[in-house]
Amino acid sequence: MLTKFESKSARVKGLAFHPVRPWICASLHNGVIQLWDYRVGTVIDRFEEHDGPVRGVDFHLHEPLIVTGGDDYKIKVWDYKLRRCLFTLLGHLDYIRTVQFHPNATQFPWILSASDDQTLRLWDFQKRSCLSVLTGHNHYVMCASFHPSEDLIVSASLDQTVRVWDTAGLRKKQLGGSGLDEGYPGMMDVNGNRGGTSAAAATALNVQAELFGTNDVVVKYVLEGHDRGVNWAAFHPTLPLLASAADDRQVKLWRMSETKAWEVDTLRGHANNVSCCLFHPKQELVVSNSEDRSIRVWDVSKRVGVQTFRREGDRFWILAAHRSQNLLAAGHDSGMIVFKLERERPASAHGPGDKLYYVRGRELFCHDYSRATGGSSGVDVPIASLRRVGQQAQTDGIGSGPRFLSYNMHNPTEGNILVCSEVDGGCYELITFSLTNAGGSVTDGKRGSCLGPGVFLGRNRFAVLDRHKREIVVKNLNNETTKRVAAPVPNVDCLYDGGASGRIILRSDDRAVLFEVQSRRVIGELTAPKIKNVVWSPDGSKVALLCKYGVVIANRQLEQLCSISDTVRIKSGAWDVSPTGGTNSNLFVYTTLHHVKYCLPTGDTGTIRTLDNPIYATRVVKDSLFCLDREARSRVISIDTTEARFKLALANKKYGQVMHMVKHSRLCGRAIVAYLQSKGFPEVALHFVRDPQTRFRLALACGNIEAAMESAFSLEQQQGADGKSRDVWGELGSEALRQGNHQVVEMSYQRKKDFDRLSFLYMLTGDNEKLRKMLKISNMRNDIMGRYHNALLLGDAAERVAVLEASGNLPLAYISAKLHGLDDVADRIKVAIETQEGSVEGLMEKIPVGTKKGGRLLQPPTPIVRASNWPTLEIKKTTLEDLSAADAGDEYEEEAPAVAADTGAGAGAAAWDDDFGMEDAVAGIGGDDGFDLGDDDDMGWGDDLDGLGDIGGDDIASDQVDDMEAFNEISGHVGFQMPPAGRPAAACWVANSSHAADHMAAGGASSAMQLLHRQIAASDFSKLKGPMLGCYLSSTVSLPGVPGSGSMIIPLMRNDAAGHPGNDSLPRTSLTMKSLVAGIRMGYKYFQTGKFNEAKNAFSEVLSQIPLTVSENRSQANEMKEMVEICREYITAIRIKEAITAAGADPVRSTELSAYFTHCNLQPVHLLLALRSAMGTAFKHKNFIVAASFARRLLELPDMRSERNADLRMKATKVLQRSEQMARNEHTLNYKENTAFSIDCKDLVPVYTGEESVKCSYSGSVYKGTSMKGQIDVTDGFCTVGVETIGLVTGK
Repeated sequence: MLTKFESKSARVKGLAFHPVRPWICASLHNGVIQLWDYRVGTVIDRFEEHDGPVRGVDFHLHEPLIVTGGDDYKIKVWDYKLRRCLFTLLGHLDYIRTVQFHPNATQFPWILSASDDQTLRLWDFQKRSCLSVLTGHNHYVMCASFHPSEDLIVSASLDQTVRVWDTAGLRKKQLGGSGLDEGYPGMMDVNGNRGGTSAAAATALNVQAELFGTNDVVVKYVLEGHDRGVNWAAFHPTLPLLASAADDRQVKLWRMSETKAWEVDTLRGHANNVSCCLFHPKQELVVSNSEDRSIRVWDVSKRVGVQTFRREGDRFWILAAHRSQNLLAAGHDSGMIVFKLERERPASAHGPGDKLYYVRGRELFCHDYSRATGGSSGVDVPIASLRRVGQQAQTDGIGSGPRFLSYNMHNPTEGNILVCSEVDGGCYELITFSLTNAGGSVTDGKRGSCLGPGVFLGRNRFAVLDRHKREIVVKNLNNETTKRVAAPVPNVDCLYDGGASGRIILRSDDRAVLFEVQSRRVIGELTAPKIKNVVWSPDGSKVALLCKYGVVIANRQLEQLCSISDTVRIKSGAWDVSPTGGTNSNLFVYTTLHHVKYCLPTGDTGTIRTLDNPIYATRVVKDSLFCLDREARSRVISIDTTEARFKLALANKKYGQVMHMVKHSRLCGRAIVAYLQSKGFPEVALHFVRDPQTRFRLALACGNIEAAMESAFSLEQQQGADGKSRDVWGELGSEALRQGNHQVVEMSYQRKKDFDRLSFLYMLTGDNEKLRKMLKISNMRNDIMGRYHNALLLGDAAERVAVLEASGNLPLAYISAKLHGLDDVADRIKVAIETQEGSVEGLMEKIPVGTKKGGRLLQPPTPIVRASNWPTLEIKKTTLEDLSAADAGDEYEEEAPAVAADTGAGAGAAAWDDDFGMEDAVAGIGGDDGFDLGDDDDMGWGDDLDGLGDIGGDDIASDQVDDMEAFNEISGHVGFQMPPAGRPAAACWVANSSHAADHMAAGGASSAMQLLHRQIAASDFSKLKGPMLGCYLSSTVSLPGVPGSGSMIIPLMRNDAAGHPGNDSLPRTSLTMKSLVAGIRMGYKYFQTGKFNEAKNAFSEVLSQIPLTVSENRSQANEMKEMVEICREYITAIRIKEAITAAGADPVRSTELSAYFTHCNLQPVHLLLALRSAMGTAFKHKNFIVAASFARRLLELPDMRSERNADLRMKATKVLQRSEQMARNEHTLNYKENTAFSIDCKDLVPVYTGEESVKCSYSGSVYKGTSMKGQIDVTDGFCTVGVETIGLVTGK
């Protein structure tokens, strides 16, 4: 037994594997249902609604459904995605033992259940009704199951019989009578009901089935032979065989024909009651477990027991088998185990050249890769048939096959293979054959015992591990022992190839020891937990130690190079053997259960691709992975190792190859960018990254100011001039200041509107003229501190005095005027101080004049350099940027010779487009490039002084001078030519869209109303007036012009993020999904608090806004259509609530309306309120049958299990009990609970399936009859009922 997973819990009574995912569902004796992921060993979910033990559980093959049955007589169907119970099937009168979905549940939505009430039941889980009751057993029915492919059911009972039932009649009735529900799989209407036959027919069928049974399912065979009660019976998946397990401690095999069934044999060996048995899905085996605490495996053909697995202290109760994988599960008293009977990894070994030796079944094959043709991976050549040795080896499927294969790479004259298995504690077989005629002369028969694999030490000797003394035994090819060597370390349990003659690797606990047998010395040792295999590189320089959850790569002396870990088990691995590209013996590819990954000796790792089924890698050549599957069939799959080769070339400093891959390979992803940054090569990532934010970070990291500026402009266009874009300009300014490029610093501060730093920069550069403009700007912005700082930096004493006086600091203004000799200003300030009943006496005495602490005139410093820019800091280039320094040997090896000659250092330098250097960038940012403010008042500063706009606007651009030169070059004789007229934005909007909101934004109210009329039959536009005007007003903005001129109307577009869209423009609208969601939430809030008028207004407003809201993608379009349904359901529910209040004196009508109220598709918390109200109304008016129905629905809601609803749960339970006692309705109601119906939105009466009705094409409101056809819909108030249209249009 190979245990894959083990859990600890209460007693497990039921098990079921998920058909696709690595999940198993366990039902426990304490009433809990656990959903486990057995691959990672974690609980995914728990379901706890059953009262008492849960004995049966099963997964649906295609839908996210689970069915369970327990001792509370209930069958529950769960949706594990929604994590709740969908519904409960009631009918059994005693404990339910097993439940199962039909194997073809898509066509037959059936559930089979077996119960202690001595019956089996077939249920239709779409209609939630009982199809058939199977009676005949006269004791507890312990299990029942469908045949995988035929119309048969098998059941086992404590009446000592096994019965086989024929369901062909029921199948024909289902297919021929009512037909199939075309809405399947698993679809329900908004009221939770399903289509199908009428309620009356279903009710009659149920009554007939309860009283007399049905003849749709008949007994085909009754198998008698057990002496005590039968606990389990199971079909063979393909053969006409049955297996049964009973309390007489026997497992019996039965064979069936068309007319009869008979006992084949009895399997004896269990010492207590046999709990369960099943056929192995892939081998001719029967597996059974028992209360004697054992699991036994039986050979079907030989009818004998071949294996026994015991567990001390725990009785086994249940078995389950995976449908497609070789997995079994068993439940016991303290949990469960998931296990295999044998390993599925085929034994294989690399031979000389392009050969692979492997075992399939009992045959040894040689696979020759060099003879591959077309899509095949090579040719298989049979070598020899392997003999079966020992009793265990006579049965397939229980681990008796070969486990390890070792080929003698030291013998060039003949082939030697050691085939090792774990039969009888471990044994080996030496096979010798000719290399020239592989299938000709084969010598075998040399066998012996060993532990683990054997290893060839030289041309004519091999080593095995003695399983008793744990010493190394060296033998020659005649199978004669020549030497025994004691292991250098204790607890050695396995030998592996040492990579050279005379060397072996010993596995001891969590260590790997490289040992030389001849000299008996330890060469190397490292820690590697749970080693499973060892793979040497083709040149023998490296070794990969495959552990259970990781890979350790070491050199030939077993010195560790790197170690990686994984979260899932490592299956296999192979080294790259490509002759070119530099990856030979440097790239290791390994596989896990569902992925192919790579590992480099530098420690870098990554994922290459995913897998549908596990494979075992044997060879890697360029982008091809050769492997074996679990059936030992050779396969070749394509992989992309570009990322691994790129990282390897970067680590080996092959910069020519790196350059070629950057220019010609599809390298992308955040992982590559992060890798290049961590390795110190951000300039490489800059070449193939297009995201502006990422490019900006990379450009700053490598000091590329030009690329950073380009990305900053792009980010500013995307984000607008908000806080985020200002942060970008701040970071760019800091980097430019570090390099000394003050012109870029100036532009960055302008974009960021950092006035203080900008003023200080102008003082440092000595630009007094721009500093005076900063003073004017601070004056217009009413920035007192900015005005004072600018005056201080300019040395303008009069301005400083004026600032102090304007801010009310008259004493300081007086002192400053006196110190700087401004006597006239000082006298005026003195008068102002005295007017305010102050005095200037003693103010000047506080200033020590003539000392170091005294006041003095401050003048701005004179800059040393007044050039256009400062000498910038040189940014050192990396080797990748300056490829002229690369060696000629770094050229890409896989190119043709002619191409390789052209990819030398010179061509490589040109290929990088000089994007990394800063020398040219410094020269390019000159004094006239537009980054400075200049003397012209028409620049960005002039705008700031006139209109307080953004500093340094779009007119700061380096191409203005070039544009002027182009105008000067126009010849005089050409004359003036009128530019062609453009297309108005409104005309583009109307031509580009069929959405009414876009037409309304363009001012086309008439075309917008026509579109709404055609699409959703809108007729009364009074309710749509507000949203339509909002669309028109929000699509443009009015920009005031200069005095004397009119305002400019600027269109706002929603698709101009990447640039002006031209003729493809579309308008920006005011209504968004966010506003719709806010309206829905407000309606929910009002509905919860009982403010029904406000809730109705909120939902009606959302209904009127949806036709004029433009969705951005398909997901939003679907959400908008769902919102229409939500608004319709809640508006109908509110109208029903109002009608209930009006009909309070009429017990019949109020009860009917309360019932209809519960069939509106409301949120669970609101449905709880509706059910509570309906239950109370029905109970008060003595309609007990309906009250019991509402109470059951209320108790099945998930929210009822919370503590806050404890009182309501108690009341509902009491109502249910009282109603079940009375069991009558006082009044006759127009309400059929089990029949699907819609609600007439005008008269508030049910509209049953098949009745004549009309519908609104927008809201979906239904009206009984044809009286409302052509009238305005009651729900939305603006659409015509009964007009067939295309429906709601949500986008372009």
